[in-house]
Amino acid sequence: MGSPRLSSTPLPGIGVRYDLTTRERSRLSVVAHRDGGRTLNAYREDDPDACALSVHLTAGEATALVDAMMPEHHSPNLLSTTELGLVAERIELSAVSHWNGLPLGDTRMRTETGVSIVAVLRRAEAIPSPKPDFRLTGGDTLIVIGTREGVDAAAAILGRE
Repeated sequence: MGSPRLSSTPLPGIGVRYDLTTRERSRLSVVAHRDGGRTLNAYREDDPDACALSVHLTAGEATALVDAMMPEHHSPNLLSTTELGLVAERIELSAVSHWNGLPLGDTRMRTETGVSIVAVLRRAEAIPSPKPDFRLTGGDTLIVIGTREGVDAAAAILGRE
């Protein structure tokens, strides 16, 4: 293996786990929790299923770590939603979702949660600013923006089976 491999796994109700296998075959994972916190894990070389280190980071600590690793990543033109009290997240619609085949407007997402659905990712296609008559399909990933509480409520609504 010549280059790093990164994969992601949705963790319903928790967030997303990102697994990295480095060029040297070291294994790391980051669990991105819904509350903005992160858990960084490193696995033992002799037993890739045994965790050698696990560190929980608050959202602020995770940001500080990213700044330390990639200090040039900031640009004054980028919107940092956390500074505004907003979060942006991906929420995947299950194949057995209650909303499968129904129009987006039926979720009453904005009315019930204050969250905006800014795009839907379907297979290799991105649908920006979907209209209320847009029909949802199991496997869609909805890009939402709103308050932490609103996004959590949106995930609960979209998780309905």
